[in-house]
Amino acid sequence: MRFRHPDGSTVHLSYCTNVHAAEELDGVLRQLTEYAEPVRRRLHRDRLGIGLWLARDAARTLTHDPARVRELRAALDRAGLEVVTLNGFPYEGFGGQHVKYRVYRPDWTEDARLDHTTDLARLLATLLPDDVPWGTISTLPLAWRTDFDAGRRGAALARLTTLAQRLDALEELTGRSIRVGLEPEPGCTVETTADAIAALTGEGAPPAHRIGVCVDTCHLATAFEDPATAVGALTGAGVPLVKSQLSAALHAEHPEREDVRAALAEFAEPRFLHQTRALTRDGTLRATDDLDEALAPGALPTEGPWRSHFHVPLHAPLVPPLTATLPVLHDTLALLVGGPVPLTHHLEVETYTWQALPTALRPTTRAQLADGIAAELATARDLLTGLGLKELP
Repeated sequence: MRFRHPDGSTVHLSYCTNVHAAEELDGVLRQLTEYAEPVRRRLHRDRLGIGLWLARDAARTLTHDPARVRELRAALDRAGLEVVTLNGFPYEGFGGQHVKYRVYRPDWTEDARLDHTTDLARLLATLLPDDVPWGTISTLPLAWRTDFDAGRRGAALARLTTLAQRLDALEELTGRSIRVGLEPEPGCTVETTADAIAALTGEGAPPAHRIGVCVDTCHLATAFEDPATAVGALTGAGVPLVKSQLSAALHAEHPEREDVRAALAEFAEPRFLHQTRALTRDGTLRATDDLDEALAPGALPTEGPWRSHFHVPLHAPLVPPLTATLPVLHDTLALLVGGPVPLTHHLEVETYTWQALPTALRPTTRAQLADGIAAELATARDLLTGLGLKELP
């Protein structure tokens, strides 16, 4: 979906296809007709943006077979879909039954991550619509924090610098500019806005015209970051806001109550990691790597609210006593695109946890999942038009 900002520029809204489990190209092609096209039709749009996720195997197939790239481009055109951004965070196995810490490997200390992201950039340059000269890719924030020392940090930043050089060469060859955004996430070496600024402006930082941040509003909320402070710090430090993922986290205002803990337990599941943060009276954070760990007796203090990294649907209020961090999303979006000029032009709804939701909230058919994705996009559309952007055909 495209929107005209009051300054005359175009803001793109997509939904991220990592909600679908396909790891190989044939599965990706089926997703276009089984999910993405039906979502477009539900929204009564001639054209719909998707934030395409291409796992390692799908990307390798496309990289080694130009005919299959043409096949994918034709399939997108037939389905009325366009791609201006890719989700390059999950490498493979994101549709598995036990993802957890695996999603952080390979990290930016490994050549496999550099080569995969390079492949994605080359593919995106061929998939961009003819009237869109630049695209974006989100990626993991260097690495999971464990054993991440100065040597590994230097290696990760060096690979990002190499990536920037490859992106420069790609633009010279194709005329298409691709930028990459690190996506701060709880538990990673780049967890917060301050961590991102340190990595992207300190010693060994990669070139800012290619490497910036992807602001995920679920992650921002889970870390209890204030949107105005975070966005102001990023822009003040000259860190580009490459893209933003529109998402919401779980919020529990009274984690000391048994009914609240029972409600949270419904969201503890074996597939994804749900990093949880507790805000104490003195304003500090206490942390666990997963929600079930947080619910263990004494694991986290209960005198203040908890937030958990669980991407919940944007359009449907949670049943009390839990709420979603939608106010953080609203405030961040207003800062990103509600001003005189957009701070980013690529927005992506990223609720990948539909099949991990508690049973009562989980879609059971393709049609129900398409309904939910369309409803989320409609919610995001209404937020954008409420900020003064005009939806384009």
